[in-house]
Amino acid sequence: MYLLEGRIRYSETDREGKLTLGALLDYFQDCATFHSEDLGLGIEYLKEKHLVWVLSTWQIVVERFPELCEHVTVGTFPYAFKGCFGYRNFFMKDAEGNYIAKANSLWTLLDRDSFKPAHLTDEMKQKYVPEEKLPMDYEGRKIQVPENGEFWENLVVEPRNLDTNQHVNNGQYVSMAMDFLPEGFQVSQLRAEYRKQALLHDVLRPYVACEKGEDERETWVVSLQNEKGEIFVKVEFEGKGMTK
Repeated sequence: MYLLEGRIRYSETDREGKLTLGALLDYFQDCATFHSEDLGLGIEYLKEKHLVWVLSTWQIVVERFPELCEHVTVGTFPYAFKGCFGYRNFFMKDAEGNYIAKANSLWTLLDRDSFKPAHLTDEMKQKYVPEEKLPMDYEGRKIQVPENGEFWENLVVEPRNLDTNQHVNNGQYVSMAMDFLPEGFQVSQLRAEYRKQALLHDVLRPYVACEKGEDERETWVVSLQNEKGEIFVKVEFEGKGMTK
């Protein structure tokens, strides 16, 4: 298990002084990056081996969003490897050791040149030690898109959206999708299903739909796709609207 100690910064909070969902995702992504780098399996190692890890799915369950200046602990560990797939858990705890958020993720190891599935190297098998997975309600990988939605104004991929792999970072997709949530919507769970990589200057067509459930709960789904209808990512937000 890899642990990262942190404190909620002002730059990571919303107008209520609480950690944003995007910042929470960044904490998880940074924790996984530090884990790999400290094991000697980071960006330069992957470049040397002509490999790349691509995120396939996220499921993030949020108990609450911590407030400005709170001390938190972020942790991550792999719990299984199957062929080219790697399964990794994340969590954030408060100073008392209570869970703030838990997450499950699926990653795919690809050959950087052919973009075909690749197997873990011997170093990866030795250093990525699987642990028992977190207790949480694990949902399926596939996200259903309601048919009652509508298309919104197109988005264009800008340089600031890209990461070191030269495609849109998974967190950037989520940030784009969050812009279509109604004001005051309180997210309790995020799921993301990544289907196709978007590159610089690609045009994204946002399709946005909402389904209402019991107890004022709502599920918003944002599908970002190209003009051919090919889907880059589907992002699902579960939660409640602003309390009146």
